[in-house]
Amino acid sequence: MSTDLNAYMDGLGAAARTAATAMAAASTAAKNQALLALARRLREAGTSLSDANARDLAAAAGLDAPMRDRLKLDAKTLATVAEGCEQIAAMPDPIGEITAVKRRPSGISVGQMRVPLGVFGMIYESRPNVTIEAASLAIKSGNACILRGGSEAIHSNQALAQLVGDALEEAGLPREAVQLVGTTDRAAVGALITLPEYVDVIIPRGGKGLIERISAEAKVPVIKHLDGNCHSYVDAEVDLDLALKVVDNAKTQKYSPCNATESLLVHAVQAAAFLPRIGAVFAAKGVEMRGCPRSLALLGPIAGAKLAVATEADWDTEYLAPVISIKLVDSLDEAIRHINRHGSHHTDAILTTNHPNAMRFLREVDSASVMVNASTRFADGFEYGLGAEIGISTDKFHARGPVGLEGLTSMKWVVLGQGEVRV
Repeated sequence: MSTDLNAYMDGLGAAARTAATAMAAASTAAKNQALLALARRLREAGTSLSDANARDLAAAAGLDAPMRDRLKLDAKTLATVAEGCEQIAAMPDPIGEITAVKRRPSGISVGQMRVPLGVFGMIYESRPNVTIEAASLAIKSGNACILRGGSEAIHSNQALAQLVGDALEEAGLPREAVQLVGTTDRAAVGALITLPEYVDVIIPRGGKGLIERISAEAKVPVIKHLDGNCHSYVDAEVDLDLALKVVDNAKTQKYSPCNATESLLVHAVQAAAFLPRIGAVFAAKGVEMRGCPRSLALLGPIAGAKLAVATEADWDTEYLAPVISIKLVDSLDEAIRHINRHGSHHTDAILTTNHPNAMRFLREVDSASVMVNASTRFADGFEYGLGAEIGISTDKFHARGPVGLEGLTSMKWVVLGQGEVRV
C-alpha cells in the first residue's frame, strides 16, 4: 500500500473522529434539520446527479442486467431514499435516553444511557442508494461514518456525498461526519478495516467473498452476516392453506434477498397433503426443487416439475435463485436440529397451529430472527419498524438481526448520587 494512500486514509479517519465528537453532542433538532435538508436536496438534485449516474451506467455497459439495475438512480429510487430520510427524521432520537434506573441500598441510582458508537466504516457494492441510507442513519444516531462504495458507482456516490455534506453544513453540523472514500484503489478497503485508532466498527454489505475477506482481515469489530440460508418448517399440526400462502411468498416473492427461504422442511405426517400443492406452485413458477428421496417420491408426479436429488451441500446453500431444497422430517426436534446445523442463523420460520411447538421453535432455533406463521421475507428493518436498516447481523454480540438506529448505538452506565461514598 502506498504511503500516499495510508496518509489519505489516516486523514479521513482523523477527520471522522473529530466529527464524531461533534455529532455525539448534536441536538435532535440539528440532526433532523440535516435529514430534512438532505431529503429536499435529493429531490432537487436534477442534472448533477443524473449526469453522474449516467457516467457510471455508461462505464458499466459490459456488466450484467441485474448489476446495472442496481446502479440506477432513477426518480423512483431518489424519491424512496428522500422519503427514508424524512421517516428517520420523524423517529425518536435514541441518543441520551436513560433507562432501567434503579436505586441501590447505598443511595446511588444506577441506569444506562444510550450513546453513539463513534465512527463506523461501511463497505458496500453496487447500490448507490446505500450511501444515503448509511448517511441518514449515521446522522440520526449521532455517529460519523466513512463510506466505501463499489468502484462501479464512484461518480454517483461522489455526487450523493456532496449532497450529504451540504445538508450537514446547512444544519450547522460538520460535513466530515459523512465521508466517502474518493479512490477506487482496492487497497483503501484494507486500510479502512485496519484503523482501530479511528474506526470503532466496520459494516460490510455485499457478497459473501467481500464479507469473508473483511471478517478475516479487520482489526476492528465487524457487524455482518455471511449467508441467508433461511428455512420454513411446516409442522405436524398446521393450517395447510396458510402454510401454502406463506411458503410460496417466502420463496418466490423475490429470489435475490438474503431473507428469502432457501430450505423447506415438512413434517412427514403433512407431506402427502402439502408437498404436491406447494410443488405445483413451484413448478408453475419455474422453481427447481432439490429434495430428499421421500420428498421426491411425492413431487415426482407433478407436471413440469424441475426436480433433483439434494446433496449434503444443498442443505447448506443460499441459492439467491429459483431453487429450493426440500426435506421431510419426522419430528419438531429433527427440524430444529437440522436448522441449527445447516442454517446460517439469519431467519427461520415455523408454520403451525400448535402453540407449545411454536414456543419451542422460538426458544430453541438459534437465529437472529425466528418467526411463527409468517414469511421469512419480513426480516427487514423497515418491516420491523426500525425506519431503515444498515444491514443484517447474525452475530450475537451487540447487534443481532436488522441493524437500525439502536444497532448503531451502545449503552454506558450512569450513576446518580447525592454525595454517597463507598464504605
